[in-house]
Amino acid sequence: MTINLKNFLSDKSKLSKMGEFQDLKPLDGLEVSSISADLYKNGRDDLALFYFKEGANYATLTTTNSIVSETISWNDKTNKKVVKALLVNTKNANTFTGKQGYDGIESVAKHLAKTLTLRESKSESGISETIRTKDLIFASTGVIGESFPAEKINLRLDELVEKLRDDQNKLIWIKVASAIMTTDTKPKLAYEEFTFNNKIIRIAAVAKGSGMIAPNLATMLSFIFTDADIPSNLLKILLKKAVANSFNAITVDSDQSTNDMVSIFSTRKIKIGHNRGVTDPVIQKFETSLKNVCLNLAKQIVVDGEGAKKFLTVRVVNAKSLTCAKRIAFSVANSPLVKTAVAGEDPNWGRVVMGIGKSTEKIDKDKISIKFGDFTVAENGSESPDCDKEKLLEYMKWDSILIEINLNQGSDIFECYTCDFTHDYIDINADYNNST
Repeated sequence: MTINLKNFLSDKSKLSKMGEFQDLKPLDGLEVSSISADLYKNGRDDLALFYFKEGANYATLTTTNSIVSETISWNDKTNKKVVKALLVNTKNANTFTGKQGYDGIESVAKHLAKTLTLRESKSESGISETIRTKDLIFASTGVIGESFPAEKINLRLDELVEKLRDDQNKLIWIKVASAIMTTDTKPKLAYEEFTFNNKIIRIAAVAKGSGMIAPNLATMLSFIFTDADIPSNLLKILLKKAVANSFNAITVDSDQSTNDMVSIFSTRKIKIGHNRGVTDPVIQKFETSLKNVCLNLAKQIVVDGEGAKKFLTVRVVNAKSLTCAKRIAFSVANSPLVKTAVAGEDPNWGRVVMGIGKSTEKIDKDKISIKFGDFTVAENGSESPDCDKEKLLEYMKWDSILIEINLNQGSDIFECYTCDFTHDYIDINADYNNST
């Protein structure tokens, strides 16, 4: 998919309310570039490189699917807390590729390390640093089971490195975010900043995801960058907290990818002092901003769900436990019957009742009330007699729908996000090899 970036920026109708692009600022210590290795055979960018000249602290969360990409296997073996570069390819998942896929990543790593080392030797600083393959991590997304195109990628690495830029403006961020897309219809970016001791701390992030979206862990690819000097172990703690109600609170089709990955990188340029824990005020401000970024991106993914026309929030309130609330919310959100009813603008709350029941959670059906938006459709174990059905049908035409389930059994709340199922979803996934 080729995107005219200028037209994209000017066409506000293509930007969701949750995905409007802010003025993303450059992050000191980060360089980015993208290029086409012609993996799609149409000239669109399909490789993205993120380079940290002085290294970056790093933490990541990956899929819990028992079958994973060879790129994830490579990253697990490096097991580093500081990295020099991240290379992302689209079109090919490098999953179920065996030795060919792993050897392919190793080949790309050797070529990239050599090319980056040569670049550093020619830099104005005159300081030559040898970049090792274990300093590099990778991410892949696309079709599962196809041979990994290492040769085509290697042919473009020299130019990809030459194109590295440290002046990331909004257009450059969009270009890089577009280079990691598969069936996505739009690039996904988010940005937050806050002030600490008269210093501006920035968080910029990109993501891709449209189908095969379900929690545990990352549910897609997302890469988050900050200039705050936060150690890797603390980044991991903060990332886990941030994904709990963002990337782990979304579902498009209940299918969990083999390539899921969320990573955060700190270029360490803004010093905030050592020995700061999760309760420290500056870390709490950072955590709030990080959660905002993650939730923003997570919602953009749902909005861009394959074939999606409507954004659906399922909120469970007054549950006996958080686990109970979460299980019921996803049981409803993952129901094809609920999702197709929303697509058809049909307030079929009986399907919501079904979803609650199939969760296997112990509930008292006579205590449950169900609302679509502000309209109570069921309560006390039966249909609500006071629901204005004409206004309810008007509400179902909205592009954002809320289903609230009140269990009246406790005080815990969980909210998850999904989208409707339309015929377009079938069309995309019935011919996925040609869609990506």
